Amino acid sequence: MKKILEQVKALYSMEDCTLTPVSGHEGGRNRIIIVSRNGDKQYVLRISALGDRSENDYLAETEFIRFLAKNGAPVADVIPSVKGRLVECVEADADGKAVYVSLFAYAKGILIADNGYRYREGVPLSEYFYNTGKALGAIHRLSKAYTPVHARPDYFDKYNMTYLNSLIPDEYGELKTAIAKRLDEFHTLSMDKSCYGLVHFDFSDGNYHIDMDTGTITVFDFDNCVNCWYMFDLANLWLHNEGWTRQENDPGKRFALMRQCFDLQLQGYRTETDISEEMLNKLPLFIDMVLIENIVDEFECAAREGEELDYEDIENAAECLIHDISFAGIGQ
Repeated sequence: MKKILEQVKALYSMEDCTLTPVSGHEGGRNRIIIVSRNGDKQYVLRISALGDRSENDYLAETEFIRFLAKNGAPVADVIPSVKGRLVECVEADADGKAVYVSLFAYAKGILIADNGYRYREGVPLSEYFYNTGKALGAIHRLSKAYTPVHARPDYFDKYNMTYLNSLIPDEYGELKTAIAKRLDEFHTLSMDKSCYGLVHFDFSDGNYHIDMDTGTITVFDFDNCVNCWYMFDLANLWLHNEGWTRQENDPGKRFALMRQCFDLQLQGYRTETDISEEMLNKLPLFIDMVLIENIVDEFECAAREGEELDYEDIENAAECLIHDISFAGIGQ
């Protein structure tokens, strides 16, 4: 790592900066370092060394971020190197793997988790839901107008049974059958540019900061972005509302609260772009799509770590798919 950081400092003129590593989270793909200049200006340095993505993948991601930022989307911009590159490939310490590096602006504000899941003092929580939807809508609006130079993968490049059969052991036969059924349904969906394009694919409160003075949201971590249906990001947003409603024990009331949160997000979203009622009516199907992504991620993480999957990590999602329990079982 020392050799890598020496190269990075030269590539981004960081000789006078303080570099502070961030503790990684379970399943994390990258090494993250906070870069401070003169004790004030901060940046986020990302070092990617897994070797499962190409330079093209990283270029496609960072070019998309740059396009979004230049056109006013609330995202943390990518900072070019001294050579003007959005992605740099540096020499690894010993194993010979290509290591890809990018530098990003530090998103203003904090994670809501780091504020104890408390929103801005004296401001109704409805603003938060509205603003998350608006931020997502701005990203999707610009995605619909985006023509990539380098392309990110399409959904079915990864989510197909050839790959999933090789990833998921045969002992999970019922689960694989349930996933195959959903994939057949996904293949019937329109892939028109109005409903299908480059999406964040991990839009959640762990990937945006909130300015607690203004309520402004700044989105980051487009590492998983992929060409998919815009409804995937909305369904993921819907699922993450569960944390705000779990204090309600009555299933019917809890489901109504989920709907209230989502309706506020849709209000914000629609100030930036539209989503058809036909697609919105398929929300349960797209929630299943999110469940599949979560399950596949767990299997991939286990394989990457050389461990067996703990079924408890996917049990709820798997049971919903196998037994056709809609809305991830929330309120049902």
